[in-house]
Amino acid sequence: MRFVSAEQVARRAGVSRSAVSRTFTPGASVSPATREKVLKAAEELGYHVNDLARGVLNNQSRLVGIVATKPEVGFRAHLTAALTKALIRRGSVPVLINTGQTEEEMLAAQKMLIGHRAEATIILSGSPPESFLDLARRNGQPVVLIGRCEPEADHVRAGNSEASIEAARLLLAAGRRRLAFAGSHSATPSILERQIAFVAEVEHHGFSVQIAHGEDSNYDCGVAAARALLAEGDRPDAIFCANDLIAFGVMDVLRREGGLSIPQDVAVIGFDDVPEAAWLNYDLTTFRQDPLIMAQRAVDLLERRIANPDADQGHDRVVPELVVRQTFVPANVTEV
Repeated sequence: MRFVSAEQVARRAGVSRSAVSRTFTPGASVSPATREKVLKAAEELGYHVNDLARGVLNNQSRLVGIVATKPEVGFRAHLTAALTKALIRRGSVPVLINTGQTEEEMLAAQKMLIGHRAEATIILSGSPPESFLDLARRNGQPVVLIGRCEPEADHVRAGNSEASIEAARLLLAAGRRRLAFAGSHSATPSILERQIAFVAEVEHHGFSVQIAHGEDSNYDCGVAAARALLAEGDRPDAIFCANDLIAFGVMDVLRREGGLSIPQDVAVIGFDDVPEAAWLNYDLTTFRQDPLIMAQRAVDLLERRIANPDADQGHDRVVPELVVRQTFVPANVTEV
């Protein structure tokens, strides 16, 4: 592959190589006539500045790594897309690394990013091991976490507890008494926080919660959780699901295998408000996490850290809003 060089632009424009460099360097001195000739030649040849080489020379990089497990799934897919857009608006070059949650996989991803002199890392998966954060600190690389919390790192989290407590109160206020929680054995920090808060609030009001888990936080997990709940005999009259994908699996099993009506027989509430939640077949009442807001908050923390490397850790929490659809209508809502 042979890219157009600055030397070729200089020859085409009839100027020096340094004049081309100054033309594409913000704030550098170059006459209007020279600038016009260089830009015209660059347009004709299809020339673009070699940002990689410039970053090496300046010991800087516009690369920002996004480390995620299964970035194509559920809410994480929309968050990843929002992050890439927010970083591009900032002038960064997002690099997505699809990795697992083990320490070895996380460290391999980090070494790759540091080797390419990435300006920062944004983590969407797993709580990073202490060695990850330590290596980042020693290399002066900012780290921002989304969806989880570490005392030594900037992070953005959803208001999981607030939403889960609200879900419990709304279901109880609507007269639902046999409540259940559909979660997963993956037990990510966010899902665990939702389960703990929901169960604690229900028990605080004197009721118990049936808990059913699938293997991962996806549709199949919801199918497994719903089948387990139906098999217990005393089926629930309301199910709070750890995310929308789980809720979709739960709903399909309740209807197709249980012959139940939603919300008349069983109310269902999800979490995330992925686009599919509004599909006619689901029409799911859920708590909305706005990926655009979450992404921008993460980029804001990144900007703050770059501007002041010694600042205290920034902790941001975005409380989801209830989106009422047909799978559950709170007692104080008359129209959906």
